[in-house]
Amino acid sequence: MDTGTHVVMGMALGGLALADPVVAGDTSTWSAVAAGVLIGSLIPDIDTVLKLRNNAVYIRHHRGITHSIPAVLLWPLVISIVLSFLIPEAAFIHLWAWTFLAVFLHVFVDIFNAYGTQALRPFSQMWVAIGVINTFDPIIFGLHVVALLTWWLGADPVVTVLILYVVIFFYYLLRFATKSAVKQAVLHTVPNATEVIIAPTIRFFQWRVAASSETHHYVGRAYGRSITIYDRFERVPMPDSPQIKAAMKDENIKAFVSFSSIYRWSVANIGDLCEVRLIDLRYRSKGYYPFVAVAHVDEEMNIVNSYTGWIFSEDKLMKKLKFVPNS
Repeated sequence: MDTGTHVVMGMALGGLALADPVVAGDTSTWSAVAAGVLIGSLIPDIDTVLKLRNNAVYIRHHRGITHSIPAVLLWPLVISIVLSFLIPEAAFIHLWAWTFLAVFLHVFVDIFNAYGTQALRPFSQMWVAIGVINTFDPIIFGLHVVALLTWWLGADPVVTVLILYVVIFFYYLLRFATKSAVKQAVLHTVPNATEVIIAPTIRFFQWRVAASSETHHYVGRAYGRSITIYDRFERVPMPDSPQIKAAMKDENIKAFVSFSSIYRWSVANIGDLCEVRLIDLRYRSKGYYPFVAVAHVDEEMNIVNSYTGWIFSEDKLMKKLKFVPNS
């Protein structure tokens, strides 16, 4: 989920923590718990700082080790120890338990996004991505805001947050049912599909659709059970050329391949360079495919420059590559 949603989730957990008699009966403990659940709701995304290095590192590692089983166990302990130094009167066990719940819920809800997490590390490097909730879901965010305002206006925080979670639980069930119906509609539209990827959008009834058969890739949108296929690409095996072999060893290209489950490729000559481009088909926007990886390979099979990330125009891509084509 996005940062804003994790923040309101942490605030809501602070209200739910008042169901604990020790937390409710001691101001110091509640203050520590309120801080702990808020920090715990955000701390797994500390790996966002990887963007400062480059997109390849960020793509390959975001929601990786910081969302793993060891991290879920370690974060609450570290946070609780630090807060215990700042608020020594707080009941440590209760502080740790509620902080643990906050960290666990952060990782748990991220599983339901299309991006997913490596929540099973170190037992598996697999990305767990159920794909029923958009990274920012306005309904989930809005429900939290309403609950927090209701608490602020004087309602019992425990009852309010419990009702909030019951409503969200049924909302998740509805999203699962909706996705299942969309998948059946896609299979009806593309009956020979061997792979179907359905990803949520910020709009409740709209889903991104990408499907593959043995011969073609299909890209479209679902509006309820109505499927519109916008593009169809023939599946052509990637050539076994020296330039492509060199490009596939590039860190940006490898990061893209590790993240993208369905993509197409293109190869073009630009002056003395060979451009290898991979295009993710899951994120079509206004007729454009913004998530790409590009590598330029020279005649000696060296990578001159490369990039992976979100790009919405060729001019911006060339600037990211710091590349000026020969006139």
